Amino acid sequence: MAGEAVEWTVIVLTCQYKDSVFAFHKELEVRQDRGALGQRPILLTVEDPKVQVGSGGATLNALLVAAEHLSARAGYTVVTSDVLQKARILILHMGRDFLFDDCSRAFTCLPIEDPAAPVEALTCNLDSLLATLTHQVCKGSPPGVWVCSTDMLLSVPATSEIDWRGFRGARVIAVPGSVSYAQKHGVYLADAQGVVQDILYQGSEDQIRQCVGLDGKVPLVCGVVFFSVEAAEQLLATHVVPPLDACTYLGLDSGAPPIQLSLFFDILLCMAQGVAEEVFVRGQSPGMGRGDTQNAAATRNARSVLWKALHAIPLTMAYIPGGSYDYMSMSASDHILHLTAHECTACGRSFCKVAHSDVAEPELLEEGCSVTNSLLEGAVSLGPGSAIQHCCLKGPLQIRSGCLLTGLDVASSEDLKSHVLEDVVIQGHAIRLRDIPCKVFTLSGRHDNWQSPAEENGTYLNVPWAELFRRTGIRNQDLWSSDTFPSGRCLLNARLFPVLHASEPLVLGDILWLLGSPGANQLQRWRASWRMSWEELRTCLDQEMELASRKALFFLQAQNKMRKVLMGHNNCSLLPLIRSVVMEGYQEAVLNTLDEVASTTGDPGVAARALACIADVLACMAKGEGGLRSGPAANKAWAPAFQQLERGNIPEGVKELAKERKKWLSRPVLLVRAARHYEGAEQILIRQAVMSSCEFISIQPVELPPVGRWVLVECPARVDLSGGWSDTPPITYEHGGAVVDLAILVDGHRPIGAQARRIAEPELRLVSTSGRLEGEVVAESVCRCLEDLQDYCQPHAPGALLKAAFICTQVVTLHSEKSLRGQLEERFGGGFELHTWSHLPHGSGLGTSSILAGAVIATLYRVSGHSTSVESLIHAVLHLEQVLTTGGGWQDQVGGLVPGLKIGRSKAQLPLKVEVEEIAVPEDFRQTLNEHLLLLYTGKTRLARNLLQDVLRNWYARLPTIVQNANALVSNAEECARALQQGNLALLGKCMSNYRLQKKVMAPGCEPLAVQRMMEALQPHVYGQSLAGAGGGGFLYVLTKQPRMQKALQGILAETEGLGNFSIHTVEVDAAGFQMRLLEEDLPHVEQ
Repeated sequence: MAGEAVEWTVIVLTCQYKDSVFAFHKELEVRQDRGALGQRPILLTVEDPKVQVGSGGATLNALLVAAEHLSARAGYTVVTSDVLQKARILILHMGRDFLFDDCSRAFTCLPIEDPAAPVEALTCNLDSLLATLTHQVCKGSPPGVWVCSTDMLLSVPATSEIDWRGFRGARVIAVPGSVSYAQKHGVYLADAQGVVQDILYQGSEDQIRQCVGLDGKVPLVCGVVFFSVEAAEQLLATHVVPPLDACTYLGLDSGAPPIQLSLFFDILLCMAQGVAEEVFVRGQSPGMGRGDTQNAAATRNARSVLWKALHAIPLTMAYIPGGSYDYMSMSASDHILHLTAHECTACGRSFCKVAHSDVAEPELLEEGCSVTNSLLEGAVSLGPGSAIQHCCLKGPLQIRSGCLLTGLDVASSEDLKSHVLEDVVIQGHAIRLRDIPCKVFTLSGRHDNWQSPAEENGTYLNVPWAELFRRTGIRNQDLWSSDTFPSGRCLLNARLFPVLHASEPLVLGDILWLLGSPGANQLQRWRASWRMSWEELRTCLDQEMELASRKALFFLQAQNKMRKVLMGHNNCSLLPLIRSVVMEGYQEAVLNTLDEVASTTGDPGVAARALACIADVLACMAKGEGGLRSGPAANKAWAPAFQQLERGNIPEGVKELAKERKKWLSRPVLLVRAARHYEGAEQILIRQAVMSSCEFISIQPVELPPVGRWVLVECPARVDLSGGWSDTPPITYEHGGAVVDLAILVDGHRPIGAQARRIAEPELRLVSTSGRLEGEVVAESVCRCLEDLQDYCQPHAPGALLKAAFICTQVVTLHSEKSLRGQLEERFGGGFELHTWSHLPHGSGLGTSSILAGAVIATLYRVSGHSTSVESLIHAVLHLEQVLTTGGGWQDQVGGLVPGLKIGRSKAQLPLKVEVEEIAVPEDFRQTLNEHLLLLYTGKTRLARNLLQDVLRNWYARLPTIVQNANALVSNAEECARALQQGNLALLGKCMSNYRLQKKVMAPGCEPLAVQRMMEALQPHVYGQSLAGAGGGGFLYVLTKQPRMQKALQGILAETEGLGNFSIHTVEVDAAGFQMRLLEEDLPHVEQ
């Protein structure tokens, strides 16, 4: 039945060689760190007790080791099967050596990229199998032991489910296959109830046809088996019974002679109901034990023990229609096909033509080829049906169809250029000869059968051996010793491949010459070198070195990817790659790369994103410790770097940042603080980018008002109907933004305003009044010297916005040799008195601060003898908010300064320019909106800055959900504008509801629980609803289905528990927008 993904208790990886245990165990640990293995299971990498102990012996040994570890963890001093009761154990067998990948079939890389993965990494067959087992095949299974070979590509449909009701015993997994394919593989013969009767291996066509099901397919043995707890206990008990004890390390350590045991044709076959004891014990079952026995008597004894212990266990088959299985054979053609098929049916994933690679000229890659974990510089053309893996090559190179190139470095490129490459396999191998690391190259043909006798139908480089001998001058005795029987001579044991030369290093050309006729001394040089066959080479493979080499190449191409993504303004997320970099210890190289990008680009937007990436690297290095990402960023140690950035000297600023960074890498708390300062540096560059909007500010001189004459500006609030967050820098100039806003009167009044007048005293008198619903707050201050204005960039300082406005409008020059008194007397003959007010609560979400900034700027321009346009005011507010360091977008001032309904837009470019289009609506639709739109004060306040930091961080990381959501915000805004043009309330409500969801994606947690309760109560009565602004509290606006529902909604909410203090307010579309008036001299200042 359906269930959740399996949480493994133990994962065991078995491998042939002791020298590889550490390297492969490290690979498991890396996957655990990535979160790919669940809630930190016990990880074990177990060497087979003896090479080619067989899949059955490896399974029994792995089960014993897993039980030992579980027993020890439970406090036992001996192995007990009790620990299996609730355990979920996964045993993965790496199997034998693989001709085409030195790290085995399990770690063969597939040309796959997963943009949704939290950590970017190469995808190996092991990863594909783990995902398929954990999330599909094994899902819903009871506790027990799963066993899976890693020598095949496997997939099952996403909708497939295995029914585990009433299950007991053991179960094999089968997928459909053709009769012809099954003749080279294993199949299950099962009855209608799924009970396994026999297991056939390479059976005859008649035998296999007995297994055909209703779908015309046969159930293939796909290497996946499940043992229930009871079955696993029975199997584990055999490890102390001779001769089965010889299958485990305990038996071998005790001196027992080794035996070979097959999982399928020894352990499972004895459970098949159609197999007789005598036939099984004597090894007469079809295909059973082929090549598995060394001692017939020991094998008979072992099978006799297995029969007695396991035959009574029911063995059933789970057949998965639509599943797919491809064995990774010794055929180069098959392997290349596995790497180049457009869609790999076995792994269930579409392959990429280019996966985790940097290709300079991708247009030279033909359809049907693949490049994985490689760097291709220059013109490298690749034909269809060819694959390149783990290579660093430099063109010009032409690689035709049917080729596989792996493990080649850039030095090999020169040798490759002089040969026609088609239907060949060229591999570079890391080997170790008596602790000396070496690089060795092998060459073979795509159609070669490595095991075919040379004197019969064997080939090398796709031609008969005789043709090779004739063309090159090589002789039989060069390749095989005299004690090798002619019938046993084949490509596997031919000493073809140079390993060492007495006088000079070997290169790829020392084997590539076999593709043509020998040049001068090539044959002699080849003969003089120490050569090995593949059989000899495989015992010298350095799998740890090979894995490290692949990893180094992966992170080398990753650095190139970072450069291209950043410099190309690509929306690809780098955060998964950054996580991978830190997990694998490559952060220093990547930090240097990001420094380079930030310092060499001439684009402040690119530099800011590079600094944001550095902040992410530092935060990842802290590994979740060291405190919150958001926090202060004003430590004096970073001041020199910040000063350089403020001056516009980005290269020097980046250099200073890197210099200081080195002092903050020792502890998580320092890393997090360093990350905060990099985000502070990023904010400087954002400010500089937004400052580009200043070129769209224009003012004209007008007559200076008389001393004492008040200039009054009153502004509506705004409701953002759709598109908010897309106006926020840097999103607005990197992605482009569109916001639909509505200028509104709240309860019939314009709630925001400012007024100013000239006064005789050369000083600045500042009075700000805020709030009404939660209580009125009045703040007064007087500035008599420039020092009184120094805190203009500290948003929480008293009068900071007003002070910043005096500076931005250039009424006052802060950095001047003249005093404040001198400046005011010289230019204006006195000072100014400025009053501001907002009757909306703090954090209302109705755009108060930005609209107030617009009112203040308009007032100061006029009172200082200037006039300006609404367009200039919109950009002037952007400027002021950057000076104030609060950041923020442009939608608020657009909403409150431009009358009525409108859509504001900005393009993905600098300089940042906001363009506003008024939305023409049907006649009387404004009145309809007035009757259907209501404001509800939730009683909750919010700090947009807290939300803003997270949004900017996620945007710079280009999280796919955030990028997709930015697209959706803009498209929904355009749809909202069309709904208004049509006068369609239902469509408008739908856009509002979509917008609500989009804001929750942008800033998770922006809806307090009390607000959610309020919205749930209102849902049946509204077309749409959303919190105003960024969310988190403030006002909720609702579009009611019926007109004039204020009293009805009041009653509904009064009966809803847990809402706290709330109030409902009427809304009117303000068709006039902000208003400016010159008042009579003797009138006091006016507040609504």
